[in-house]
Amino acid sequence: TPQKMTVQDVPGALPTVDVPDHAHYTIGVVILIVGITGTLGNFLVIYAFCRSRSLQTPANTFIINLAISDFLMSITQSPVFFTNSLHKRWIFGEKG
Repeated sequence: TPQKMTVQDVPGALPTVDVPDHAHYTIGVVILIVGITGTLGNFLVIYAFCRSRSLQTPANTFIINLAISDFLMSITQSPVFFTNSLHKRWIFGEKG
């Protein structure tokens, strides 16, 4: 029967680099700041679009679509990357 080969069986398949702890924490703080700014900023754009009739033009529909997409990215991705930086590893294991 053939054996299943994993990445660990191939030397040098995934090279790793020792990264200092302060680099992980610095990146985590930057991601947190970008996430909070992106979430608040895009929420304000969506709120202003919904409240003001004069902003609801066909051209601004593209802007609001971008703001909604960016808001969803900020709200879902930033916490994951921030947590991974604090733990200094991928927290969801091999399957995740």
